[in-house]
Amino acid sequence: MSTMQASNAKQQTLAVLGAGAWGTALAVHLARKGHRVHLWDHQAARAERLAQARENQRYLPGVMFPDSLTAHGDLSEVLPQAEGVLVVVPSHAFRAVLKTLSTQLAPSVPVAWATKGFEPETCLLLHQVAADELGDTTPQTVVSGPTFASEVAKGLPTAMVAASSDLEMAKFWADAFHNEQFRMYTQQDMAGVEIGGAYKNIMAIATGLSDGLSLGANARAALISRGMVEMMRLANALGGHQETMMGLSGLGDLVLTCTDDQSRNRRYGMALAQSQAAGSEDAAARSQRILQSIGQVVEGIKAAEAVKHIAQRHQLELPIMAEVWSVIHNRKSVEAAAQALMARSGKSELEFF
Repeated sequence: MSTMQASNAKQQTLAVLGAGAWGTALAVHLARKGHRVHLWDHQAARAERLAQARENQRYLPGVMFPDSLTAHGDLSEVLPQAEGVLVVVPSHAFRAVLKTLSTQLAPSVPVAWATKGFEPETCLLLHQVAADELGDTTPQTVVSGPTFASEVAKGLPTAMVAASSDLEMAKFWADAFHNEQFRMYTQQDMAGVEIGGAYKNIMAIATGLSDGLSLGANARAALISRGMVEMMRLANALGGHQETMMGLSGLGDLVLTCTDDQSRNRRYGMALAQSQAAGSEDAAARSQRILQSIGQVVEGIKAAEAVKHIAQRHQLELPIMAEVWSVIHNRKSVEAAAQALMARSGKSELEFF
């Protein structure tokens, strides 16, 4: 980004809550854009290491913090100055963070989130959780799209979408992010954007399982395309728009996550298939070992559990998701899951819903 562009950008003081790879990458981008950014980590010792090293050595080594980015372990140092708050914590921690915001943040301060997934306990979409905790006075936006943290941190070309029922709030966040390397679109379908961002993680595990068995490019393409059908079915049931599924947060994120090994969901599926074929290790131990080697949350595991309950409630046919769930949670062999999908009876391809 040029100096001229940075100086012309409207500068805000923004808080980014969550200092994993994704939260750090977004904080770095916002700071490079010219904003004053406070990055919060819930572990004070880790926040101190970030502050001293001026980089996230664990998740994004070599990406130095701009001068306008500071790291904190205390929310009381971050929230009073914030003109906007971006939440980038795992889905299982989302409600707790918003509950804290509801007591410490002025209601007029815009809150956005780049978290993907469902709330594990309730199977709610995250904008529903936000409505529960923040009410209707706090402006709320979800940002999502086909992105890898390392590429955003490197300043490589990226496109995302900001969705809010209040289009002016979507524009607020689009303006905060947008520059010549980072294009941010706007829309109002919060449910659709969240469904795409959550479901693609399940499909990434599915394609990882397939590639871990060396089933080939044909199988991967079939899983992606039929995964899109399942995503549309779920969106239709939960109030999302079919057009959104064809956009950045749907098809874009699905293709990215299912085809590139930067995806930790895809890597988890590949490792699970390869290790299952290699030996008789206990399924739970195998999964835990793989998760420890990845070192970050694999959201597709929790998403599969949530979507299984949603599918039962709405009587949805989501066969790929069901087989992924069976492999992860019911100890079904990957080979048996693949055979079950291939053995399904033929039907019209256009029977989406």
